[in-house]
Amino acid sequence: MTSPQKRGLAVRDKILNTADELFYREGIRAVGVDTIVEKSGVAKTSLYRWFPAKDDLIAAFLENRNARYWARWDQIVHMHEDNPKEQLLALLRWISQYVAGSDYRGCPFQIAATEFPDLGHASREICIRNKQELRGRLLDLVRRIGVEEPGLIADQLLLMLEGAYVNTLLLAKSGAAKQLVKAGARLVGIAA
Repeated sequence: MTSPQKRGLAVRDKILNTADELFYREGIRAVGVDTIVEKSGVAKTSLYRWFPAKDDLIAAFLENRNARYWARWDQIVHMHEDNPKEQLLALLRWISQYVAGSDYRGCPFQIAATEFPDLGHASREICIRNKQELRGRLLDLVRRIGVEEPGLIADQLLLMLEGAYVNTLLLAKSGAAKQLVKAGARLVGIAA
C-alpha cells in the first residue's frame, strides 16, 4: 500500500515532469498552468498545493534541470578520476553530443534568462547560479590541468560552451559546435 506522502510526491513529480517537458519544448511563457494540468492529468488544486504560483513551478523546473546537469557532470568527472585532461575532454564530448541530440532545444538557463529578462525574477538567480557554478568548475579543472592564466582559459571555455548551446540552434547540428572538443583541447594545449 502506498502512503499518502508517497502518492503526494508522485503527483508532484508528475506535475514537474510534465512542466519540464512542456517548458523546455514549447517555452516557459508559452505554457500555461491549465495546459500543465491537462497534460499531467492532475487536478488544478493539486498543482497549486505543490506550486502556489507558476513562478514556483518555473523555479522547480530550473532547479531540477540544474541538479540533473551537475549529476551528469559529476558522473563524467568520476569516470576519469585523477586525470583532469581526460575529464575536460569527456565533458566537452558530452556537451557536444548533448547539443547535437534530436531533442535539444537550447540551454534551459539561457532560455529562462531570455524569457525573464527582469533581474528580480526568481528564475534569474537559478540561471546565474548555474553559470557561476559552470565557470567555477571549469576554473578548478584548468587549474588541475596546470594551464597558465587559468582564469582566462576558464572564461574562454565558458564562452565556447555557451556558444555551442546557441550555435546548434541557429546553424543546425552541422554547425561550428561540432568543433567543441577540438577547440577546447587546443585552448588548453592537450591532444583531443
